[in-house]
Amino acid sequence: MSTTKFKTNLNCGSCVSKVKPALDADPMIENWSVDTGTPAKILTVAGESISRESLVQHFDQAGFRLLDEVPAAQPETNNAPTSFLKTYRPLLLVLGYLLGVVGIVEVMSGSLDGMRAMQNFMGGFFVVFSFFKMLDLTGFVNSFQSYDILAKKSRGFGYLYPFIELGLGVAYLTGLLPIVTNAITLVIMLIGILGVSQALLAKRKIQCACLGTVFNLPMSKVTFIEDGLMAIMAGVMLLQLI
Repeated sequence: MSTTKFKTNLNCGSCVSKVKPALDADPMIENWSVDTGTPAKILTVAGESISRESLVQHFDQAGFRLLDEVPAAQPETNNAPTSFLKTYRPLLLVLGYLLGVVGIVEVMSGSLDGMRAMQNFMGGFFVVFSFFKMLDLTGFVNSFQSYDILAKKSRGFGYLYPFIELGLGVAYLTGLLPIVTNAITLVIMLIGILGVSQALLAKRKIQCACLGTVFNLPMSKVTFIEDGLMAIMAGVMLLQLI
């Protein structure tokens, strides 16, 4: 299997969704992805005997253009490798704000309650993360489908996922049906871990959809740790409740 990269004029998730049906239906393409976060809007396709002409045709029919091929030895951008802090700055800021708010709540309460702190953190986490996903719902779904095992089978689940997160966030913040809330969270996080693990083991360079398409965060062990910690917190609270 060979991998080829092309520059495109796909500017957003909505643009990607218009060429997706043709690329998915091409029997020569085993998998593909588009990084709209780079200036060149790189399309990466993998498969056997992939025809540039067929790719051009797919793009033309959708009203877009397939541009120059990116040589294998040529980096996708001229930027120097970014540091961990720079790459994950948006995610770290969001987590920092959430921890700060939870800490303030605990201080104002006069005592440290681990269960309450985890409940408030997870509530804020789901509400904030669902917000970023909804800013470009179609773009999120396109990215999410590239690794989530349920979204791969059902695009509808991808569209539903941010609303599930929002519902869980509200449930955590209001204390509604805590056993059901934690059980659903645990299942969803474990399914997410499975999809992330498969992508990491295959060494696929794809975009993480945790913050939607607003920020270009690469799929990495950070995503695995993020889902793992959420699963652990949900499991701990579930054990405390049953």
